[in-house]
Amino acid sequence: MPDLVAVALPGADLLPVLDAAWADGDAVLPIAPDLPVPARRRLLVALRPARLVTADGVSPCPEPAPVVAGTALVIATSGSTGEPKGVVLSSAALSSSNTASLARIGACHGERWLCCLPLHHIAGLQVVLRSRALGREPLLQPRFDVAAVATAVQASDVVHVSLVPTQLSRLLDAGTDLRGCRTVLLGGAPASAALLRRARRLGLAVVTTYGMSETCGGCVYDGVPLAGVEIAIDDDGIIHIDGPVLFDGYRLRPELSAAVLQDRGLRTDDLGRIGADGRLEVLGRADDVIISGGHKVPAAEVNALLASHPGVAEAAVFPRPDADWGQRVVAAVVPADPSAPPDLDSLRAHISARAAAWKAPRELLVLTALPRTALGKVDRGALQRRRG
Repeated sequence: MPDLVAVALPGADLLPVLDAAWADGDAVLPIAPDLPVPARRRLLVALRPARLVTADGVSPCPEPAPVVAGTALVIATSGSTGEPKGVVLSSAALSSSNTASLARIGACHGERWLCCLPLHHIAGLQVVLRSRALGREPLLQPRFDVAAVATAVQASDVVHVSLVPTQLSRLLDAGTDLRGCRTVLLGGAPASAALLRRARRLGLAVVTTYGMSETCGGCVYDGVPLAGVEIAIDDDGIIHIDGPVLFDGYRLRPELSAAVLQDRGLRTDDLGRIGADGRLEVLGRADDVIISGGHKVPAAEVNALLASHPGVAEAAVFPRPDADWGQRVVAAVVPADPSAPPDLDSLRAHISARAAAWKAPRELLVLTALPRTALGKVDRGALQRRRG
């Protein structure tokens, strides 16, 4: 049976190991090279690779478990508890994803991608695989750097780039000209309407994507599923995804796999609806609802209302325990003008004029920046730990 090979190396060093493992029929578990040792140890215990490759060499792992033939990647992820999970992706699923993606954006043989996303995430690895599918090695950046991206786009033959919203925002703030890129795939986290308007006014060919590790990354582009992908919304508003891009389950977790892989494909944790134009609109996470005073407050809705306030550049909403309300709604905002941040009363009035008053926040954190993960998602755990 094939082995699972864990690799904790930076991008340029990871790819040769990945290629060698695939040539031997093995699968690869990419691990962030800077992951703290205790977290790495928990990951290895949970996912049971045969060996670990680091800058110090190759070492065997205890109690290895084989993978099914045809498995290419196991992508580490975690739920709200932080317990490690391994998303098992087959070569066939990755190939289906890349074929459909490249066809959707009209990519041509010989065109090159710029990769400035971490390769231990599916988003970064997919950039590599898409570029290779076009017959080119991608231009790799060790880490995201605004000046380096500008140089790469202007001085090389890069045609496509994949970014998260935070990266695109920083590039635009720096005046980076991305019009030389025929495709700017934008995913990893929801992009604000303001950012999309700004990018498109500049003539950028931005394509928003929705997906997850379990779907080989983005599988819905600009609200339209890729070829072969089917989207359904159940009676509870939960998004279900089916098609050849689906993962094979969570490694060594059959009960967890069975809970999410159902007759309608993958049951996601996201709420959505199909608009009048037939496009998928993602409304937020199903578990991202704050119960305050007996009312259900959708965090995504309040986020959007806060972001529409003229004094707010970015916003995130999260709950805190409250003796009277059960949970209270807390707003974390980055002011548009740091010298004149909005106050809680003005934000509450803004929301109450547009939605039920009980959706308005009862606490305010004013920050210089929202804490984010490597892929640009708001780090809600970090927000919970902040105090105003």
